[in-house]
Amino acid sequence: MEREDEPLTGARVASFLLIGVAAALIATAALLFVTWSDSDGLELHPQNRQLASSAFVTVRDGEFVLAGRPYHFAGANFWQGMNMGARGRSGDRARLVAELGRMRRLGITNLRVMASSEGPNSEPYRIAPALMTAPGKYDKRVLDGLDFLLAKMRQNGMRAVLVLNNFWQWSGGMAQYVSWYERSHIPYPNDSGDWNAFGAYSARFYTCAQCQRWYRNHIRMLVGHLNPYTHQEYRNDPTIFSWELANEPRYYPTDWIDGTAAFIKSLDPNHMVTTGSEGAPPGVGDDFVETHNGRNIDYATIHIWPQNWGFFDPADTSSYVGAEKMALGYLSDRASASVKLGKPLVLEEFGLARDWQPLHDIYDPKSKTRFRDRFYRAIFAQIYSSAAAGGPLAGDDFWAWAGKARPGSRWIGDPPHETPGWYSVYGKDRSTLAIISAHARRMSSIG
Repeated sequence: MEREDEPLTGARVASFLLIGVAAALIATAALLFVTWSDSDGLELHPQNRQLASSAFVTVRDGEFVLAGRPYHFAGANFWQGMNMGARGRSGDRARLVAELGRMRRLGITNLRVMASSEGPNSEPYRIAPALMTAPGKYDKRVLDGLDFLLAKMRQNGMRAVLVLNNFWQWSGGMAQYVSWYERSHIPYPNDSGDWNAFGAYSARFYTCAQCQRWYRNHIRMLVGHLNPYTHQEYRNDPTIFSWELANEPRYYPTDWIDGTAAFIKSLDPNHMVTTGSEGAPPGVGDDFVETHNGRNIDYATIHIWPQNWGFFDPADTSSYVGAEKMALGYLSDRASASVKLGKPLVLEEFGLARDWQPLHDIYDPKSKTRFRDRFYRAIFAQIYSSAAAGGPLAGDDFWAWAGKARPGSRWIGDPPHETPGWYSVYGKDRSTLAIISAHARRMSSIG
């Protein structure tokens, strides 16, 4: 230790000056990487943001590429993330941070989230509060929730698929656009049981010019929106994996797919665009290849729902074998078509109910997950096999993460129009989580 009365020689003065300069350089270097904000988290310095902006996932030669290397992922649907991140009583930021951390520890690196919801909040069977309460009118607390979600995902090394619309009623979606324009009542299938009537009503969105203008204005707003936590416009944020036209669009003209994708690319050349298509499920006339053939669609999507499509009955366990065969065949068929398209394929929705036996209740969190686990293993095995062999299947998002939530609490994995607990994956589902984590490790190991 230095004595306070020890004289300072010229050499010692120079030494102290060098130490001071070095300390200043270190401090400056540190500031080039991060600065801390008093608004809920880490902000990235402009230089760091510029470096990060080169890290967009793109498509090259039919596969996802990040920084010149093939990119594969295991992900989850977390549609409720925007609302969970909202300021005020409707959100729960502490829980959001905890849920993101839990998923990341499992190896989940991709989240499919809603970046749209349409009001009014008084309507049934839908997310509330809505992001867009009337055409062009936004709830700033909910938009701030999306900003916060993306900032926290960045900290966790996760990427987001941002869904821009919805064919179904649970977020307002296309039906709400039609209702705004026509000032007509939405024929909710939850009330009538008539899903065909609802589908026809929702599909009027595609031919409604004013609806399209409102929708494109929403896209324009989001693409150019400045995130106050990252200080980046969305178009420049590599945390965003892709823009998705809508959740499960049906009965669309192909030119709507291609035209909307081209519009997004004109605003944002950095990010990929995809459809959100189920992949032409049984009974729906949409064509998988035509849907994804446009040059502005970067990758293909499919969804697989054995029970919803009538192939599986949880109360009849003998139906499982045929349901699994159907699911794997559907996946294989669309993968073959994706090879011809020259585009990657993502299975971005799939799930199976909890076991009927022994509680005779598939919605009870205490019910077992033997058949769900079996289904997840089969699906994951086929995806990994394709990815490891250089095939088109490059990632997946199971439906859906509930984490700490249980039926009766807010922001469970099942959307508001469905019975809570149907497809939710809970933080206590140890066997299912072990399967997900093992799959995530295998996907990340592919070179």
